[in-house]
Amino acid sequence: MNDSQDILDETTTVVESHEISTAPAKPRETASDMPPITGKKNWYVIKVTAGREETIRDAIERRIKIEGLDPYYGQIYIPVERVTERRNNKNIVKERKLYPGYFMAELEFNDRMLVLFREINGVGDFVGSSVNRPPNAMSELEVQRMLRTKGEVVTTTVAVKPEFERGDRVKIKDGTFAGMEGEVKEILESVHHVRVELTIIGRTVPVELEYWQVEEI
Repeated sequence: MNDSQDILDETTTVVESHEISTAPAKPRETASDMPPITGKKNWYVIKVTAGREETIRDAIERRIKIEGLDPYYGQIYIPVERVTERRNNKNIVKERKLYPGYFMAELEFNDRMLVLFREINGVGDFVGSSVNRPPNAMSELEVQRMLRTKGEVVTTTVAVKPEFERGDRVKIKDGTFAGMEGEVKEILESVHHVRVELTIIGRTVPVELEYWQVEEI
């Protein structure tokens, strides 16, 4: 009898140790927990992993839909330019990014959007932001210049040798950043490109251009 009682006690102990918790699940976030919608969206420059701009954009947009943050989001624009080059008596049309490693996002900035972007693999941060300071939005002039050249087709002749050297101050003649000045940081002779450092929203941004788009000051 004692043996049977011991077995019964042990069985009861095992069942109790595996009892499923009846504690209430963490409640889902409700509409009242969301930041207020102001209806005012601005454009921001965001640093991302070069070469993964489209993949990162798609990941951000998926997360926005899943978390129901669509009211705060407008669009992400990856500045590219279609260029027609004349090589060996043939026209070659190609598309290239104006400055790899960055894209522009139109959104209503708040803590939820900031956290979402920062949690996406490949996103660096908003240009101009810090731990205790929100990022600066692009100016109206910068936005107009960016959108004006969207889808622009440029016909050019590939230059053989640049008329400037590393360290020279140059002015951009064509493209989204036409009229801006910067310093030549690198000359990529194999692809006839030059990397120029510009100042945008108070931060230095490297921009890759073709020889013909730049002239020495």
